Amino acid sequence: MKYKYQARSKEGKIESGIIEASSKQTAVELLSKYNVFVTSLEEEKGLKSINISFFNKVSQKELAVFSRQLSVMLSSRVPVVKSLSSLSEQTKKQYFKEKILKIAQLVDEGSSLSEAFSVYPDIFNAFYVSLIKSGEASGKISETLDYLSRHLEREADINAQIKNAMIYPAFVISVLAVVMIIVVIFVMPKLIDLISESLTQPPFFTRLMLSAYAMLASYWWLLIIIILSVVGSGFYYFKTEAGKKFFDIYSLKVPLLGEFFKKTYLTRFAENLSTLISSGLPITVALKITKDTIESFVYKQIIAEVEKNVAEGEKISDVFKRHPKQVSGFVVQMIQVGEDTGNLDKNLLEIVNFYEKEIKRDVELFTSLLEPILIIFLGICVAFLAVSVLSPLYSTLGTI
Repeated sequence: MKYKYQARSKEGKIESGIIEASSKQTAVELLSKYNVFVTSLEEEKGLKSINISFFNKVSQKELAVFSRQLSVMLSSRVPVVKSLSSLSEQTKKQYFKEKILKIAQLVDEGSSLSEAFSVYPDIFNAFYVSLIKSGEASGKISETLDYLSRHLEREADINAQIKNAMIYPAFVISVLAVVMIIVVIFVMPKLIDLISESLTQPPFFTRLMLSAYAMLASYWWLLIIIILSVVGSGFYYFKTEAGKKFFDIYSLKVPLLGEFFKKTYLTRFAENLSTLISSGLPITVALKITKDTIESFVYKQIIAEVEKNVAEGEKISDVFKRHPKQVSGFVVQMIQVGEDTGNLDKNLLEIVNFYEKEIKRDVELFTSLLEPILIIFLGICVAFLAVSVLSPLYSTLGTI
C-alpha cells in the first residue's frame, strides 16, 4: 500500500511525499530511519487500485529461486546489499528487478532485511517476513532462506499438479466447442437447404437441432449478452467477500473435490505452523500468521478460534475436536500427541508428509477418472451430431 505523508526534519523543515509500506506502522518506522518526525500519514486511495497488475505478479517459483540464490550468496559471506544488487541484475521480470533494487537501497540505508521485505507485501507475505525476522534474531538467515525456497517449491509443485490435471479436460472441451461452431456455421445451412428440397420428415433429433439453430440465428446477440452477463456476474460475485465465503463453504461439500481441498488446507496449516514454531515464535503469534496464509474462509474461522482459545490456555487438539467435518481424526490425534510430548513441530511435519502423498494420489486418481468420463461425454456429443446430421442425409438419398 502507498501512504501520503507529511513530516518535520530535525531542522524544522516540512517534507511531504509518498511511501510504500505494508502498514501505517511500517511506514512510520521506515520514515523514522530518515530522522524525520511524521505529522500526517494517510493511505493514497487513488493509487491502490493500480498497485499491481497481473503481469507484474511474482510467481512462487520465481520467489523460490530468488530465496535460494540469496541463501547461497549469504552463506558464502557476500554482503546483503551486494547480494541483492547482483540478484536484481539476474532477474528478468522488470517489476521484480525494481523491487529488489529498492530493497537493497533500504537495507543500505539501515533497514533490516525483514523490514525491507515487509514494504512489499504483494511479494513477501507475513509468513515470509516473519521467518526472515526470526532468522535475523537467531543469526540463521541463510538457513531460513533455504527453507523458504524449499517451502515455496513444494507449494508451487502442488499448484502445478492441480493445473496439469485441468489441461486435458480444458483441451477436450475446447475441441468440442470448435466442432460445434464448425457444425453450426458450415454444416447446418447446407442441411437446411437439403431438407427443404426433400419431402421427407426429418428425425426428432434433427428437428431439435434445426429449432436450436433457428433460435440461435435469430437471437445470437441475446445469447452472447446472457453468457457474458452470467460469466461477468459470476466473476464479480466470487471476488466479493460474500462470494468467497459461499465458495469456501460449499466447495468443501463437493464429493471428492471437498476432501482434496480439506487435505490441501490442512497441509498448509500444518507446514506453516510447524515452521513458525520451530523458528522460535510464540504459539499465538504463529497461529495468527498461519491464519493469514490460509485462503479458505472456513479454515480461517477455525484457526481464529484456535488462536483465541490457545491464548486462554486450551490445546489446539481440543479446539479441532469440535470441528470433525473440517479436521480429520488423524490430524487431531497427531497434534494431541505432539502437544503431550512437546514435539508439536515434528508431528505437524509428519502430517505434511502424509498429506502431500495423499494429495498427489488424489490428483492422479482425479486425472484417471476424468479421462474416461470426458471420452464418454465426447462420444455422446459426437453421436448426437451424427444422428442429427447423417440421418436426414440417408433419408434424402433413399428417396432419390
